[in-house]
Amino acid sequence: MEPVEIVEDGLLLRPWRAADADAVHRACQDPDIQRWTTVPRPYRPEHALAFVTTVAATAWATGAGAPFAVCDADSGELLASCGLVSVDRALDSAEIGYWTAPWARGRGVAVRAVRAVARWAFDTLGLRRLTWQAEIGNHASRLVALRAGFRVEGELRLAHPADGGRPEGWIGALLPAGLAAPGDPVPYGPTTLQARRAAVFGRPQPVLFATAGGTELRLRPLEERDLPDITRTCQDEQTVRWTTVPHPYRAEDAEGYLRDLVRPAWARGTAAMFAVADPDDHYVASIDLRILPTDPLVADVGFMTAPAARGRGYLPAALTALCAWGFTTLGLARVEWRANVGNTASRRAAEKAGFTVEGTLRGGVQHRGERQDVWIGGLLPQDLV
Repeated sequence: MEPVEIVEDGLLLRPWRAADADAVHRACQDPDIQRWTTVPRPYRPEHALAFVTTVAATAWATGAGAPFAVCDADSGELLASCGLVSVDRALDSAEIGYWTAPWARGRGVAVRAVRAVARWAFDTLGLRRLTWQAEIGNHASRLVALRAGFRVEGELRLAHPADGGRPEGWIGALLPAGLAAPGDPVPYGPTTLQARRAAVFGRPQPVLFATAGGTELRLRPLEERDLPDITRTCQDEQTVRWTTVPHPYRAEDAEGYLRDLVRPAWARGTAAMFAVADPDDHYVASIDLRILPTDPLVADVGFMTAPAARGRGYLPAALTALCAWGFTTLGLARVEWRANVGNTASRRAAEKAGFTVEGTLRGGVQHRGERQDVWIGGLLPQDLV
């Protein structure tokens, strides 16, 4: 392919030049670019120079890709990288990739650049589909794709995950009919639920604080050092009786819980699972907030307390702090609690946190091989005092 220039929506997209190497080197020192892309680590000046001269030129010459430097149309300042990282002429399809320099973020640069490249790919190259993929957890890239018109269609195992990252990725596609015209409104704006949650789940899990009877508690991410305490708690007869933890519970179950459930749930933006820690930062409980797949404005809670920490009011305090965070930060409209009928300890904790027990679901859950009745309760933002 012959290199081209595109001018659209305040941007100039042009082939890379040797003079861009310093700016590329500076941009690729950014922790987010290093975390979520496959750039070399550490990123040295020679890497930048090779990219803007050899790698980019070869992609254009062979037709394997179309990498653009994204610049401000007036000043010429380098703002981002965007382009086709692979072109499949047999399928009339290509994958798109992009990053935004730290100094250019928050201005919609990536969305405008993706739209411009997509329009050129469809109109000039005659492509019929663009694909996008990103490691699960890269919510900033996902939000750009959604704003540009891509439909996020599922997950796949990545062939080249970023160093230290998980191999699972999101995948999406854009067809010509889904591409907006220049100047059309951009969906998923900063005040939307999708944008709010991308900002939350795209960063490390926060630490929340609660107070129970003068004792300061921290709700923090679960860590490997908590696993022995989790194992002991899940071996306790009351935990086995009232929850669905595996029985018998082994150390490898706790390891799998952290590796395969807790951390992926935060990366996907589907749940926030916390350890409740005492003033000495020792594990005393677990508490989860899980967004319902059927209603993004509703979440349910689950919790368990270490046997030695029961009866101290830790759970009502932690539950109140977690639900307040869910309402104010995640934009939830309702939090639900469920417990098997007879689990009065769980019911007391929920009621002390402000939940209203709303009824009984007959045969509402499969538990240890049989259907059991379940209490259900709800908490609304106005219920918190």
